[in-house]
Amino acid sequence: MRVVPFSDGHVEPAGRLLAARHAEHRRATPLLDPRFAAVPDAAAEVARVWASEGASGSVVLEPDDEVAGYLLGAPRDSTTWGPNVWVEAAGLAVSRVELFRELYASSAQQWVDAGRTAHYVVVPAHDESVAWAWFGLGFGQQHVHALRDVPPRARRGAADARVRRALVDDIAALALLDLELPRHQGASPVFSSGAIPSVAEAETEWAATLPDHHFGCFVAESDGVVVGSAVGCPLELSSLHSPLMRPAHAGFLGFAAVFAQYRGHGLGRALGEAVLDWCAESGFAAVATDWRATNLQSSRAWPRLGFEPSFLRLHRVVGY
Repeated sequence: MRVVPFSDGHVEPAGRLLAARHAEHRRATPLLDPRFAAVPDAAAEVARVWASEGASGSVVLEPDDEVAGYLLGAPRDSTTWGPNVWVEAAGLAVSRVELFRELYASSAQQWVDAGRTAHYVVVPAHDESVAWAWFGLGFGQQHVHALRDVPPRARRGAADARVRRALVDDIAALALLDLELPRHQGASPVFSSGAIPSVAEAETEWAATLPDHHFGCFVAESDGVVVGSAVGCPLELSSLHSPLMRPAHAGFLGFAAVFAQYRGHGLGRALGEAVLDWCAESGFAAVATDWRATNLQSSRAWPRLGFEPSFLRLHRVVGY
């Protein structure tokens, strides 16, 4: 067995491994797009990752030079993630789980030598042995991606008088709520480094978003005052959901926030149900959402709305 740098000739055999992994994943998570269980589509996804700027990685070759596993990472141009390398969902597949350790040992040296010490890897959520292999490499769980089917119209939340569609007159309140989520996630136990926008920036974005028919925007009220908001949209608008992670024609619960003093009264759930209703009205076949694993409120609220993990983002910072 040899570990060698990934090259163009490895794309197709890596695609075969990815197609087999995706077929197995779909047995546990059937909402995932079936087309990536076919080798041509899976290989195209590997080729897309390999074509990313700065992509690098490794393959494991059996004694007969058959590819038994591959790992591909590429940096993201964002200060939020530090000096980073991302192994996205299509960037890894193996014939035997223990090969991840050999692949990472080879690839990570390249990344650290380049000064990229913040490593992120997205793995299927259904196979605990995969997560444990990465835990044994110093990674911990950072984020959860989850899916559910689209429920029938007229859920309980649809009749909740506290939730309604957002209006232009709500922009000032919506802008303040845009700041609420990053503030919440910047505190314990999440400690996210995500930037907090200015109110003016948030107001400008809302002025563009509200008229856009791709978005379903909702607010929650308490005594006539807007105290929460949620947004739905097509899943392909989420940059953190690569094609392999997206069911065909899926909606996305992309944002939800309630001011701290109004939490614990069911407003978050009602907002989530409003987005689910909007997804049903829009004809989506599935709904996705995601949350930081250390966000205690989200980790409780979204599973209670029927979302089940599909992928996990794992994270390691080298040198500590």
